[in-house]
Amino acid sequence: MFKSLIAFSLKRSPFIVVIAGALLVITGVYINRIPVDVFPDLNAPTVTIMTECPGYAADEVEQYVTFPIESTVNGIPGVRRVRSSSAMSLGIVWVEFEFGEDIYRARQLVAERLDQARESLPENVHSEIAPIAGILGEMMLLSVAPEDDSVSPLELRAWAEFELRNRLLAVGGIAEVVVIGGELPEYQVHVDQDRLALYELTIQDVVAAAEKAHATASAGYLPNVEGKELPLRQDARVTSVEDIRSTVIKYHKGTPVTIGDVTLDGAGLGATPARGTGADAGQAAVIVTVTKAPGTNTLELTDQIDAALDQLYDRDADGELLETVTVPLSNGRTGTVRLNRHVMRASDFIGLAVNNVVTVLRDAAILVAILLILFLMNVRTTVITLTALPLSLAVAILVLWLLGLNINVMTLGGLAVAIGELVDDAIIDVENVFRRLRENRALPLELRKAHIRVVFDGSNEIRSSIVFATIIIAMVFVPLLFLQGLEGRFFRPLGLAYIISIMASLFVAVTVTPALCKLLLKRREPESGTADADQADAKAKSEKESLLVRSLKRVYVPTLHAALRLRVVVILLALALTL
Repeated sequence: MFKSLIAFSLKRSPFIVVIAGALLVITGVYINRIPVDVFPDLNAPTVTIMTECPGYAADEVEQYVTFPIESTVNGIPGVRRVRSSSAMSLGIVWVEFEFGEDIYRARQLVAERLDQARESLPENVHSEIAPIAGILGEMMLLSVAPEDDSVSPLELRAWAEFELRNRLLAVGGIAEVVVIGGELPEYQVHVDQDRLALYELTIQDVVAAAEKAHATASAGYLPNVEGKELPLRQDARVTSVEDIRSTVIKYHKGTPVTIGDVTLDGAGLGATPARGTGADAGQAAVIVTVTKAPGTNTLELTDQIDAALDQLYDRDADGELLETVTVPLSNGRTGTVRLNRHVMRASDFIGLAVNNVVTVLRDAAILVAILLILFLMNVRTTVITLTALPLSLAVAILVLWLLGLNINVMTLGGLAVAIGELVDDAIIDVENVFRRLRENRALPLELRKAHIRVVFDGSNEIRSSIVFATIIIAMVFVPLLFLQGLEGRFFRPLGLAYIISIMASLFVAVTVTPALCKLLLKRREPESGTADADQADAKAKSEKESLLVRSLKRVYVPTLHAALRLRVVVILLALALTL
């Protein structure tokens, strides 16, 4: 098969070179569409159920909330395991499915079972399915810190929670945005017990009135008013603290009693009891965690987030972006906060990994070029050999994309490990062809073979050697493909990237390399008996191997003779070193 492939490549060498160039162009066009991430997708399809249980202790959450949900979802087909965690006022259940299960089908099955479980949960418990996000989906951390005392922790958290978070969620590909730190605002009513007793009220009366203060119920419509339907709306929505204060609780002796009449300081915005805090560089701040959806390109998504954040930043007189953001505060005031989007960025880690591979590729190309010039003393052979590097990487990247894998640290690691071997097959082929062509030119003109025949024979001579050597090297990484579970998800991409790139280098060595040897190493053969022929013969006979090769041979020949004479000693030394 490989012999026929070499023959076809030599017969259609321009076509092979054009296809190789087109392959590089296609890879350059489509490489930006390949998902890029830090690590492979390590987590099994998991559905997370989060339940808020206000006022419940951890053991009560476990008994009345977490356990009923676990019992309900345990029997879903394809479930691998069910885990849970119960804390004060919060219960989390993780339903893990087998690798390969459709996450959307899994969420549908869990949602159906969760509807059944809600019937047995307490009334004031709210349970929902969390967005789809992997265990390595955390792609960015932002911090928001006040520039001065004009912005309170309450106003800082309010802007991050209701303005910045909504702005980020509008970017496609983001699964979840979590805000911690600062003070989360809420409406608070501080009741005066003496005033309650004065108006013969209870705390439950105040709670009921506060709940009724905000209503979004429909008021219906008036039918057939001059041939039209006129919608009716009720204006019972809370838009300010004053709306709560003026809410009527009851009529006492003909006088309306409002919420403001039974409170110490009326009603107002206050801070929700803190359940954590945030800081950046030792300064109190609000931390925003951005989690991406599985299968999205981290680098592209980071660029989209940066574009969305650029619209928030202030600008100087020259239009350059500053690190501050002007935010609206209460009573029509404005304040300045510092928005730091470089607390943690997964794209920086990916960029470092890509740069490392590019550096390795550059260094490998330089070393290969130096060695080829030293051994062969020919620039064209160096060019032919170096084409194996980008072509092999291009084929490997396209195949990985077709297999549904993304570019991550493990696939890049496999490519980086393989770079040193991607030119091996091409070097062997080019060196042998170049040597055969030099020997052929040293023959009398009438005994010389055709150029294409020499290239074919030179490539075919080492065909078995490079095929067996490449397959044996690739087989070392085959066991990685049979790893199961988390280990398999982690190491399998590395093995696949290495094997695919090595096999791609073999394919390049038996197609593109012979074609380039035919096109670039060809010399015009003068007619026999002419002055040009005599000069060509003299030049061919004067062609010698490089100085480095001749020096190595002068050392190699006597060393070989000595090893053959003392073969028993050499074998014993080898066994001793092995032991």
